[in-house]
Amino acid sequence: MSYDPAVLRRATARLEGERRTREERQQALRRAACQRQPRLSEIDRQLRGTMTELFAASLRRGEGGAPTVEEVRRKNLALQQERAELLARMDLAEDALDDKPACPLCGDTGWRGTEMCRCLRALCAQEQIRELSKLLDLGEQSFDTFRMDYYSTSFWPEWGTSPRENMELVYEVCLNYAQKFGRFYFKNLFLSGAPGLGKTFLSACIARTVSENGHSVVYDTAGNVFAQFEARKFLRDSDDGREARDETRRYLGCDLLILDDLGSELTTQFTQSALYELINGRLVGGKRTVISSNLSMEEAAVRYSPQIASRLEGEYHLLHFFGEDIRLLRKKQL
Repeated sequence: MSYDPAVLRRATARLEGERRTREERQQALRRAACQRQPRLSEIDRQLRGTMTELFAASLRRGEGGAPTVEEVRRKNLALQQERAELLARMDLAEDALDDKPACPLCGDTGWRGTEMCRCLRALCAQEQIRELSKLLDLGEQSFDTFRMDYYSTSFWPEWGTSPRENMELVYEVCLNYAQKFGRFYFKNLFLSGAPGLGKTFLSACIARTVSENGHSVVYDTAGNVFAQFEARKFLRDSDDGREARDETRRYLGCDLLILDDLGSELTTQFTQSALYELINGRLVGGKRTVISSNLSMEEAAVRYSPQIASRLEGEYHLLHFFGEDIRLLRKKQL
């Protein structure tokens, strides 16, 4: 999995900041303890010396006139016991002054060899959710807070079911897609329906869950995405052009891209080309994508090129959203 460099940078800075804060607190505690019990400083110095003595004794094993390994060990244990007693008088544990990393797996480096440690991964997930929250309201949007009572139980003949029954199926697919991300049968989703039916809400739920499980997630609207592809092409050597290159790399390389409001953009030959690059590039790279749109799959096939239509119809699982506009229902309840 690959996090956006900015997300990784912020997470790494937080990890380093937390490490420095712990070290400063530990140093302050050590200074205060040594001021109350000056003997602690001498004991620590002697303990460091016994390590050298132990090494030397092991090399001189069998020679007379020098401390044996066992004698050095007894001395070391006696010093440790005295140190523990002094700390106990101050109601401190015997290891209270020892340097201990918060993460024993990586020693607070954030990495275990070339693999990112879970401590840094957790910080990346938090930073990513903060980034997603700039565009998505992730405050209360989760699968647990999704309300099914907004969807009518009345039968809709044109759909052959009720909005409630349909949404129960849609909800289950989205929930399993998020919780089993990368292992779920459907790799890509196409959420289709009129505004105000929960597409963005469920997209936010998917984004939160997938992100919390340690995968890189990027959410953006189709209009913003195509604007970045345009800037990448026409503003190549400018700061905006370089920023656009970074953004398009994020769109193409993240584990999950959520492309919202496809079809709201002005469709031109350029946007067709950009959309094809995005969809095809992610399919070739084995990356997952969720697209939400007010268009039906049939309308998308008419609006976009045959190559795009073929990939949408063949590689995306279609989820229909229908019912009454939830925003209007909420307004009536006020």
